[in-house]
Amino acid sequence: MRNWPLALPYLVGSALLVLAPLGLAAALAFTDYFGFRAPEFTGTDNLVRLAGDQGFWDAVAVSALIAAVVVPLRLALAVGAALFLARRREFSASVGRAAAYVPSAVPDAAWALLWLWILNPSYGPLPGLLGALGIPDPGFLTTAWGARLGLVLVLAFQVGEAFVVALAARTAIPARLHEAVRVEGGSAWFATTRVTLPVMAPVVLVLAVRDIVVIVQNSFVPALLVTDGGPANATRTAPLLIYRRAFEYGELGYASTLSVTLLVLTALAAALPLWLAARLATRQRPRT
Repeated sequence: MRNWPLALPYLVGSALLVLAPLGLAAALAFTDYFGFRAPEFTGTDNLVRLAGDQGFWDAVAVSALIAAVVVPLRLALAVGAALFLARRREFSASVGRAAAYVPSAVPDAAWALLWLWILNPSYGPLPGLLGALGIPDPGFLTTAWGARLGLVLVLAFQVGEAFVVALAARTAIPARLHEAVRVEGGSAWFATTRVTLPVMAPVVLVLAVRDIVVIVQNSFVPALLVTDGGPANATRTAPLLIYRRAFEYGELGYASTLSVTLLVLTALAAALPLWLAARLATRQRPRT
């Protein structure tokens, strides 16, 4: 406790960069504000409008669908790469670790534009490869479900941070645990499923909570640059709709209402894995 002043810069920065804007957004959520005059308090009018805003709830459903697919896929990629590369020391392992991290180092806009080229139905390499293999083109940019699949691909491979954390968790497992499994004649699959993954489970749970928040927010850039929310609003995610309400229509007060609502919904979704983990731990706890 004597070292608490070391956390003071972080606490002050968090208050200025997170809590203050959040408080301002919460205050504007109850106003009619377009940026050209002082906000006008309207009470719960924005909440009443929100309840009947089918466009927003459709966008929330799109965001939830994308997150439900992308989060497990990202976890599988990050944890799988960590398990595969953890105990390897050769040059190829270093290359593999770099390859796992590099996509996360690419700016989101550049990454989205790269995938816009990859998915292009006229000259993109992925549709061309599928055609050469005799696989029907799902219409990555031209059909509703094809565009959603394209958005999933854009978001699925930037797992660098999760990979680093999973790799650290894997290397922190004492080698004697796996040696004991080998001595007892256990297979590699047994060691992975009964030792490695259970020990890494708390870290994987934290990564799942993090990725839920990250995917909901980071879907904005590819939805804007790759699919532009189309076709027919099939990839219009909640952040993209809020952006358009605020900066295309100038409805800053109502956009604040949508932002706060999305924050609450995201917090509830992120709390779900923690609740499930607590329920599972309670059931597995030995009874006395």
